[in-house]
This record gives sequence, structure tokens and C-alpha cells, in this order.
Amino acid sequence: MHRNGEPGEVMRLEEVERPVPGEGQVPLLVRAANINFPDALLCRGQYQVRPPLPFTPGVEICGETEDGRRVIATPALPHGGLAEYVVADAAALLPAPEALDDAEAAALHIGYQTGWFGLHRRARLQPGETLLVHAAAGGVGSAAVQLGKAAGATVIGVVGGPDKARVARELGCDLVIDRRADEIVGAVKEATGGRGADVVYDPVGGDAFAKSTKCVAFEGRIVVVGFASGAIPTAALNHALVKNYSIMGLHWGLYNTKDPAAVAGCHRELTALAARGAIKPLISERVPMKDAADAVQRVADGITTGRVVVLPEGDAR
Repeated sequence: MHRNGEPGEVMRLEEVERPVPGEGQVPLLVRAANINFPDALLCRGQYQVRPPLPFTPGVEICGETEDGRRVIATPALPHGGLAEYVVADAAALLPAPEALDDAEAAALHIGYQTGWFGLHRRARLQPGETLLVHAAAGGVGSAAVQLGKAAGATVIGVVGGPDKARVARELGCDLVIDRRADEIVGAVKEATGGRGADVVYDPVGGDAFAKSTKCVAFEGRIVVVGFASGAIPTAALNHALVKNYSIMGLHWGLYNTKDPAAVAGCHRELTALAARGAIKPLISERVPMKDAADAVQRVADGITTGRVVVLPEGDAR
């Protein structure tokens, strides 16, 4: 990335020097790099972190240490994960679960950690409660669907279009609402006998948040995860007051600095869930490095399902 802009226009494949580890860092061979929506924001210069130009996007990988260990890592920017080699903080490396292949392991970290902290630490989701997940067929939403089912919740997924509705059903949603064809608020209330959703997981913002406030249950919890729609809503706090619901934010990255032990504990929980088959990242595409820019653009445009993972050229892992 030599300038900010749309990923498909400004990302280009180049040969550069391998990054040199700093104090407390280790070099890693990239086995698979998962694409996240923040990669698109990095390209546009709209992310909360703005690395100096030129930089390489890619915030989540499955990599290999020099002594052959397979690990999950967040590469240290400006040397992001859409590359053959990265450096990462040694203290933050996590063992890749044996139950997952490289692409699946690369997609386990940020989305599933965000889902676990959002649903369990923030919203305190309980067995038997109803969970409403927006963008349920996407990378972040699909993780929340699986985690919600693993927690014993009834899961309602909101998607856009019949193809994504099919994916959401395959993920295990008990009810799928197509926002393009169905009326979200009425469908949620009908499915819950008028009560509404106990927990709402919202990585979309905008109109999705507005509709969530109209179908959240008494003492329900709306977890704000992101704003993939591009619209940051303004909460009407008087409405939260009269309906007795909570609005809570979830910025998973803060746990890395505020409570790293909780991140490690969460990873142990996720590894156990993966081992028994309760969660498995939905990998919709595995693309070579030469197609990375197009892949990031499609994630930015919201037209992908599940996770798109970039693999080294010619690698079938």
C-alpha cells in the first residue's frame, strides 16, 4: 500500500525485504492470512490504527515459527499478514488448534474472540435465551451464530439475499430473516411470542441497530461490534430507559492490553469448542496471493460469505 484508497485500486503485489523482528518479536512464515473488514478500513485510512505508508494490510494469520510450531498471530503493522513473512509479538502467540487446518486456524482468532467476549463476557448470554445476529452469513456473524448455538441459545440470523440465507441455515440458525424480503422487527417478535431477542449481536450499525432497538426484549442486551454498513447510529437513551435494555460496546483489541490473560483463556475455550466440533470457521474461499486485492475489495463491498483466506502461491493447505 503506497497510498490510501479502495483495496482493489491501491493494493499491489511487490517483492520487499523481509521484516526484521524488534524487541520481543519473532519472525513467522505465513501459512494462511484471513481477511477481515478492518483490512479494508486500513486500506482506506479509516481504521483506528493508521500505519505509515507504505504498509501491508492483514491483521490475522496462521503462521509457523522458526522452530516449526504452528501458531495464530496478529502481525505487527506496518508488516501485515498479506505477505510471505511477518513479525509478531512473541508473548501474544497462540497455538493453532489441531482440529483446524491453516485457513480455519487463521480465521479463528479475531472474529471468534470478538464473538466470545461479546456474547459471554459482555452480554452474559444464557442457555435458552434468544440471540439475534446481524450479517449472520458474514465472517463476524457466522462466528457469533456458532458460538450462540454452542452456548445453548436459540439463534435468529439476519442476512441479505437467498444465498446468504442458505449459508445461515447451514450454520445452524433456528430462524433466518432476509432483510431484503422480510420485516425484521415483526419476524423477531413473532418468533419470540412478542418478547423480542434477549441478546442482539450487531457488527453492522446503521439501520440494523435502529431495528434492533425495536425488537430487543425486556432487560435485553445489544452488543455493538462494528459498523460494516458505514453508518454509525446515535442511540436514543430515553428509549433504552423506558424499555429497560442495555447497549454495550465490544472492542476486542482492548483486552490484548487491558487483560491479556483473558484472551489466552478465551483461546483455550475456543480450542476446546473446535476440538469437539462445536465451532468451525466457515471458509468460503481460499485464494492465492495474486488475488488478495480483489478478495479484500469484495470483503469491503460486503458480497462475501464466511471467511476469505489468502494462501501462499500454489499452496493447497
